Amino acid sequence: MSRTRTERLVNLVICLLSTRRFLTAAQIALTVPGYEHDPSDPRDHEAFQRKFERDKAELRELGVPLETGTASIFDQEPGYRIAQREYALPDILLEPDEAAAVGIAARLWQHAGLAAAASSGLAKLRAAGVEVDPQATLGVEPVVTVDPAFGPLTSAARERRAVTFKYRVPEVDEPSTRRLEPWGVVCWRGRWYVVGHDRDRDATRCFRLSRIVGDVRAGGPSGAFEPPAGADLISHVAHSSGPIARTGRATVTVRPGRAAGLRRMAAEVTPGPDGDRLTINFGDVDWLASRIAGYGPDARADGPPELRAAVIQHLKELIVRHESPAVSA
Repeated sequence: MSRTRTERLVNLVICLLSTRRFLTAAQIALTVPGYEHDPSDPRDHEAFQRKFERDKAELRELGVPLETGTASIFDQEPGYRIAQREYALPDILLEPDEAAAVGIAARLWQHAGLAAAASSGLAKLRAAGVEVDPQATLGVEPVVTVDPAFGPLTSAARERRAVTFKYRVPEVDEPSTRRLEPWGVVCWRGRWYVVGHDRDRDATRCFRLSRIVGDVRAGGPSGAFEPPAGADLISHVAHSSGPIARTGRATVTVRPGRAAGLRRMAAEVTPGPDGDRLTINFGDVDWLASRIAGYGPDARADGPPELRAAVIQHLKELIVRHESPAVSA
């Protein structure tokens, strides 16, 4: 399925979930990006109808409970909506690593242009006088962000356009200019990397997005290059990063029978009066801190001090993200 069609289907689902009314095909065409057409042009309108029929069939094949009906006996044209009672999921309890995967998906949602298109569609519904349920699509908005270079690089990789950017490495004060044919962007050990062909060095290179300084500029025509078939971007980043030297030694207290993931990482486990004390060798403070914070009250970082500080910072960020907005009087 093409990215354009995927975006259209996602926005169609959000549109139909956001109102309890049946929406006609004409209303959907005015609301959902990707269905724009001239209704007075028979050929253009016929093309829209074919596209809409294919999309309805696709949603039903995917198990989306798409209903057909009318809002009142006076309506001449049938409408469509999604039965929220059948589409809603039960409460799901996620392990920390599963929650991290959901977090990555949320980052991609924010920077793939989907959230903006969805918001635009809902605004059109409200402007047309259709009541929108503000609770219907809770959870589809991102709660985290990624590096500013993420969007431009993923777009350039998709369009096969070369990019230019400034890149800073730790041992050099001034950033250098890099010219890259980006093959894709991947996440490795909690950080984002772009992998591609470095034109100046005539070799495959990967760059950490957090070290890119300033804007990423795309230049030249689309389709200017073709990535190697079967390129394994994750393996390239892993090989380039090399093994992590686990020179740090952390002490973490966990509740009895809890935090199985941390227990598997421990070099030593010592039972204590308020829980089991784990000794964990680590190489990346932020990486271990995010894992500890993911277990909430079941795990406590006792040391070293920089690890405790990193865990506290992670927990503060979680509080800010999930804090309920103040209710206006």
